[in-house]
Amino acid sequence: MEVLGIWLSLIGLMYVAYQGFPVIVFAPIFAILAATLQGLPVLPSYTELFMGNAVTYIKAFFPVFLLGAVFGKVMEDTGLAKSIAHAIVEKVGHSNGLLAVVLACMVMTYGGISLFVVVFAIYPFAANLFKEADIPKRLIPGCIATGAFTITMTGIPGTPQIQNIIPTNFYGTNAYAAPVTGIIASIIIFVLCMLWLNFRYRQAKARGEGYGDHKLNEPEGSVDVSNLPNWAVALMPMVVIIVVNYILTFYVQWDPKALESLVKILGKPTPLMAPAVKNLIGIWSLVVSLLLGVLTAIIIGYKSMPKNLTMAKSINAGAIGSLLAIMNTASEVGYGNVIAALPGFKQVANFLLGLKFGGSPLFSEAVTVNVLAGITGSASGGMSIALAAMSKDWLAWANQVGLDPQMLHRIASLASGGLDTLPHNGAVITLLAVCGLTHKDSYFDIFVCATAITVSTGFFMILVHAVTGLV
Repeated sequence: MEVLGIWLSLIGLMYVAYQGFPVIVFAPIFAILAATLQGLPVLPSYTELFMGNAVTYIKAFFPVFLLGAVFGKVMEDTGLAKSIAHAIVEKVGHSNGLLAVVLACMVMTYGGISLFVVVFAIYPFAANLFKEADIPKRLIPGCIATGAFTITMTGIPGTPQIQNIIPTNFYGTNAYAAPVTGIIASIIIFVLCMLWLNFRYRQAKARGEGYGDHKLNEPEGSVDVSNLPNWAVALMPMVVIIVVNYILTFYVQWDPKALESLVKILGKPTPLMAPAVKNLIGIWSLVVSLLLGVLTAIIIGYKSMPKNLTMAKSINAGAIGSLLAIMNTASEVGYGNVIAALPGFKQVANFLLGLKFGGSPLFSEAVTVNVLAGITGSASGGMSIALAAMSKDWLAWANQVGLDPQMLHRIASLASGGLDTLPHNGAVITLLAVCGLTHKDSYFDIFVCATAITVSTGFFMILVHAVTGLV
């Protein structure tokens, strides 16, 4: 009965997420439902257990969400993101339309621009490019998903996307964890996705299928690029983020006793203090990098702002947008911690920890993160629930078998970008809406590239590590 209550709660959360209801509202409801079924008091479960862990997550990651959202909005409103997208599409060439769209998305997401901003920035160029080359429009979502929802979100070492930063707080790693595994996985995903997309294009071409007759969200004429900033200048804020993050991660000696010094000055520990500086370096490095990236984008882009916008409006819009994102994810984390505290969860945890392959916790971690990301329809939310509930067990297991925590980081990140892109995923729904297409039109290609290939690659890298020991 105890385990049944947990599964009923998970199914309920998945159902409301699929129906488009706000997780921020229903995560605490289903968490309290599960707690009540197992005899925990209702209000203490909410205020102390659910909210306590949600607030801990906000404390750790809100600066990353805030600065990332502001950076993306400034890059969008100043035209810097569009300039980069246009330049890549033009330079790769209209004869390589599929590759041009994928590369444009990869460059922008690795440079720190939110995948949601990338969708809006690249779509008008992709639509015009595909129409000119007579490539089926229904392939655009698959190309954008490949470029924005896969390797630059979870695989390539150093990516500033939140799915690569969350594990640093649990494992004391950094954004460049397990570089060899990350690079190999990224190459595999990229090659397989491009093979699939080109195969689908050849199939369509053989049937005589072209761009198609579309009416919804069709760009009216070519995109106006006359007032866009120079693409090389537009790249500078992204270069700043990448370079500064690398320098702060590998060349700056962070004081390992910084937290102790703070406690000594204040006379007591601060609320929700992290266990050690090593758990914060990944976040500190990215916060500083994003802040400098935002300032660079403002300096470069303020002159190209449209007359109906101001920098203040862009910053405000980015800041407000970050609130919903962090609160949704924090609610999912609070939910996960309530579930993890229930007596019935011990049976679930024992089952998951019993999933052994190669004598390490990697298989258990990959299955757990994938399943929870699929249930919640969120890469960051599913991974956060999994790590909050079981990272200590996986880390202890890793220490017993001599497994580098970097592998736990990279596999968790890769797994978060697997089953998250099921049909109810918010990014998938947004992508299809922006492109004016339906799940029936284009979801199959999204599934193959952003779900099937990425899930398979994550488990393949576990096998590679078991055989070779590569990190």
